[in-house]
Amino acid sequence: QVQLVESGGGLVQAGGSLRLACAASGRTFSRYYMGWFRQAPGKEREFVAGISASGGSTYYADSVKGRFTISRDNAKNTVYLQINNLKPEDTAVYYCAARSMGYHTNWDMYGYWGQGTQVTVSS
Repeated sequence: QVQLVESGGGLVQAGGSLRLACAASGRTFSRYYMGWFRQAPGKEREFVAGISASGGSTYYADSVKGRFTISRDNAKNTVYLQINNLKPEDTAVYYCAARSMGYHTNWDMYGYWGQGTQVTVSS
């Protein structure tokens, strides 16, 4: 099992940057594929980015390519999401999630979730 805790959200102006972090408990973090999702009010939860267990492969939604960067530090049991050039449409609660089987964009294929961190972008 793994427990996840996100941090780093906040209120920023459009064009700004944030670095979200997701700290995981447990000794098996390095075996899990990790994903970041977001959910805006009234919208479905959507895939944003994912990273393989080793960190060697990364995946992004088309809407965030070039602005978002996912990374992980398995020695620190932490996955990061660097968000640059924030836009008002990036406003959402951001969640990290873990699954043991590998890349997937469907949120219901992930067994472990954090509580989320709010990102609000003002125009």
